[in-house]
Amino acid sequence: MESLNLTAKIRVYTFDEGAECIKKLINEAKLAAKNAYAPYSGFRVGAAVLLCNGEIITGNNQENAAYPSGLCAERVALFAANAQRPDIAVEAIAIAGFHDGEFTGLPCRPCGGCRQVMVETENRYDKPVKVIMYGKSKIYEAGSAKDLLPLGFEKGSLPE
Repeated sequence: MESLNLTAKIRVYTFDEGAECIKKLINEAKLAAKNAYAPYSGFRVGAAVLLCNGEIITGNNQENAAYPSGLCAERVALFAANAQRPDIAVEAIAIAGFHDGEFTGLPCRPCGGCRQVMVETENRYDKPVKVIMYGKSKIYEAGSAKDLLPLGFEKGSLPE
């Protein structure tokens, strides 16, 4: 029997310590969060995708009374980016959560489904996607979505 040792390197810093390009991406995610459609949970999430050409595409969560029919902010933003600019790789995604009139204190982290979509995006472009999770008190930054989902489902996982 063997065992796997899975580790992830996550940078932790404050907004003020972030690079200007990261601050801009986070601010776009925050703006998107405020426009989210979240009448049921009241938890608004925004995501901003930075493409390799410098363009930023945003998305936010879209809830539905039939709960499984809604969609998370990260997937809305990534699917929009992939649909509008299919030949341009994704460099980074920033995520921000907004609830009860303020942004979350702790970093807003993506759900498992969104992590899987991020890994697929990395595989699509053969390039890591930096994941920036904003919180008022601190920011988490992963150098790759695979750091957040190390055993993600990939093309090789499918039967031939």
